[in-house]
Amino acid sequence: MAAVAAFVGTAALAIVLTRAPAQNDVSLSSAVSGRVCATSGLEAWLGLGADRVGDGGPPGAYPARATYYTLEFTNISDRACSLYGYPEVSAYRDSPAAGGPVGSAAVRDTSVRPKPVMLEPGATAHAVLRVTASAEPSSCAKVAAEELRITLPRQPRPAFVPAQIPVCSGKGHVSLRVQAFQARPGVPGYTLTP
Repeated sequence: MAAVAAFVGTAALAIVLTRAPAQNDVSLSSAVSGRVCATSGLEAWLGLGADRVGDGGPPGAYPARATYYTLEFTNISDRACSLYGYPEVSAYRDSPAAGGPVGSAAVRDTSVRPKPVMLEPGATAHAVLRVTASAEPSSCAKVAAEELRITLPRQPRPAFVPAQIPVCSGKGHVSLRVQAFQARPGVPGYTLTP
């Protein structure tokens, strides 16, 4: 009898322990997916940039110049929504003769851990964009990107944001790195998290 009672108690405890994380995952998933920010409900814009010389690169290499910008996302809809993860960012040229993507898409900068960001109507969140232009002239052909193409997670339609950013035109060279969405506006008086 004691062995049966112990087995039933252990089985009940195992069921409770396996259900608790699943409920937390479901509540996080529904909180994020239930009110996902639509591209049409956000206004995206490029915030201020701050330069740093010597970011990245192996020791002894030419120092690279990195400029950090904030990609700002303001909720212009009449209801709260959520952002989670990373925006997809690509540099674009708008000219009729040479329009389209320039260089490689941004890679994820995982120094900021993704967290759900709830945006009330009128609130702004941001993601930091790092643009690295090599100091060595032969490493790539620099081109001025006139726009940034930004696609939100789980949204098919991109937004285009005006920009004048020098990027490497060669595929495979990483000029852009983007962090996860962060709560609060990034400008004015923002603090960068490189």
